[in-house]
Amino acid sequence: MFRAVDPLFYALSTAPASRSPTALDPTLSAGFAAGLATSLLWALTSLCFAAGGRRIGPTLVNGLRLYVAIVLLTVMVWATTGQPWPLLNDRQLLLLAASALVGIVIGDQALFTAFVDIGPRLSLLVMATAPIWAAVLGWMFLGESLAWPEMLGITVTIAGVGWVILERPPMRADEQAHPHRVRGLALAMVGALCQGGGMILSKAGMGHGWMPQDEHLSPLAATQARIAVAIVCMTPVLIARWRIQARRRALPIPKRTLKIGLAFTALGAFVGPFLGMWMSLVTADLTPVAVAQTLCSLAPVMILPMVAIQGERPSARAVYGAFVAVGGVAIMALGPSLVGRESQITKMERESAAQPALP
Repeated sequence: MFRAVDPLFYALSTAPASRSPTALDPTLSAGFAAGLATSLLWALTSLCFAAGGRRIGPTLVNGLRLYVAIVLLTVMVWATTGQPWPLLNDRQLLLLAASALVGIVIGDQALFTAFVDIGPRLSLLVMATAPIWAAVLGWMFLGESLAWPEMLGITVTIAGVGWVILERPPMRADEQAHPHRVRGLALAMVGALCQGGGMILSKAGMGHGWMPQDEHLSPLAATQARIAVAIVCMTPVLIARWRIQARRRALPIPKRTLKIGLAFTALGAFVGPFLGMWMSLVTADLTPVAVAQTLCSLAPVMILPMVAIQGERPSARAVYGAFVAVGGVAIMALGPSLVGRESQITKMERESAAQPALP
């Protein structure tokens, strides 16, 4: 029923699975397109949320984006399925709730604080390590094994990210702009770990590995469920943090600053939690988790021309480091097919393929 929400991607996902080791079938092509769109959307939303967070604070931004997104998602699900809420069994609800707690409540709060502490470009560069955590967690919990291309990709990615984050800006102006550099880097790394774990839980929550394919939850419906759970978890925390910040703030936020901050937050919610999160689950639905996380980690490259337009001149080291980091995660995820070996499917996918469809 809910596959009607994503008719094109569902049609492609039911295409024949056989393919040559070095060619992409239509299903993977659709997944790659959704992943590239996700990276572009994440780059745009990071700039919006950074601008909004500097004006009204990361806590308020993190809360408002969820409420804007749930309205948009509910309208979309209702318009495409005829009912405002997807039908979930207990196991789906538990997995999607866990993915929301890990990926949205904990991970995104850490990431948005990092945006304010160290800026969106450096935060996204650290987030480029998320596929590493996805690969490691997939090996631990889903039975995925790492061949030498994946290991090479891990090494290259760590080298590329380390190349950038170990650079100390020579200008004091940059230190004044980002005074909490260590905290920001640590929070960005927490966000990366939560991104990898959240995507694995989301894919399982859609039904991969334990439900027949025609009964899987659509990516749009899964996104709506995750956002709803995140709102339930985040609302008490956001209210408490907002009260604390309000008492600490000597002066109220000026009306013009508040309006601009809210506008950036609303735009970021449309681009990120609505479109971006939806497309990321489409990618996870149609491609292996490591590939999906890799495709969603290309934002560091896409954001460089955006920040350049804003007047921030990325150094040659930042540019080289971004390409090395993203190239490393690409090797890790895509290397097996490039050397003539098909990417391994997880233990859960093997069980799902062997499970007969219910009558």
